[in-house]
Amino acid sequence: MRSIKVALGVDDDAKLSEEHFGDSKHYLIYEVREDGTYRLIEKRLNRVREMEEKEHGDPRKFKAIDDLLEDVDVFLAGRMGPNFLRVSKSRHYPMVVGRKTVKEALSILIDKLENVVVEVERRRSLIKRNRPSGKQID
Repeated sequence: MRSIKVALGVDDDAKLSEEHFGDSKHYLIYEVREDGTYRLIEKRLNRVREMEEKEHGDPRKFKAIDDLLEDVDVFLAGRMGPNFLRVSKSRHYPMVVGRKTVKEALSILIDKLENVVVEVERRRSLIKRNRPSGKQID
């Protein structure tokens, strides 16, 4: 069964962060299966949060978040900041759902899961085509 990995930006384990995704204290990483079931895999500290930015929306911060969450397919957030356009052009599929509980945010994702999986698979195939030969991704 197909699955995707989703990172939810949180400040506590119950609701999405009120800050921009990149300023969340932690990321809850879920595996979401195509049948709509999901399970928490990991709570990952956002060690990038305190990074000194030269400007609001510093591209270096986006790169650091991208590296921190390189194994994740979807960024699920209450808010996105100025780096939102960079996320939308990256390997990650961004979803902004507003200030919700984690459970509500996952429910919104599940309601749109078929379309999200299609987009994630499209992005994965682009990455595979653009990788140098000999390198595989999972």
